[in-house]
Amino acid sequence: MMTESSSTGISRRGILKAFAATAITAAPTFANAAGFLRGAGDIRRIRMVSPRTGERLDTIYWIEGDYIKEALREISLFMRDWRTNDIRAIDIRTVDILAASHNLLDASEPYMLLSGYRSPQTNAMLRSRSRGVAKNSRHLIGEAADLRLGSRSVNQIYSAGVACGGGGVGRYSGSNFVHMDCGPVRTWGR
Repeated sequence: MMTESSSTGISRRGILKAFAATAITAAPTFANAAGFLRGAGDIRRIRMVSPRTGERLDTIYWIEGDYIKEALREISLFMRDWRTNDIRAIDIRTVDILAASHNLLDASEPYMLLSGYRSPQTNAMLRSRSRGVAKNSRHLIGEAADLRLGSRSVNQIYSAGVACGGGGVGRYSGSNFVHMDCGPVRTWGR
């Protein structure tokens, strides 16, 4: 039996609200993440801060069933490759997964964005320094983000991402971040 506040930091009430808000059967897995946002009302909001650039983002990107193009451009600019300043449109499915996970965590602080879009040059440089960087990373196509929250553990963020069932979720406990993307549903890491 789950207690009111589990060790993952996701409250029983939050999970029940999220599941009650979803009425999706036999739909593509991304629908799970979008379903969690249905309980968020008529708006969807994303809040992030970049330790690399010092920039902050707090934007409503969806109202009453419509994505706001200007807000999506703002998100893509914010999630650019900070090393090269290259910008690529961030897949809205990824934004929805991030927002749904944040809602499940019931966190008041913004995500700390460590990596969003990565240019091929940046990805190659990171691969030369670490075995943990994929050659065909979803970061290269604007479908991934590496995140952390000061008030939540890697395991809590990972659990929220997995609960959304919308894509890939990787746990990087040693580096204190979680990877989320809108690719095939899969999990990895410790």
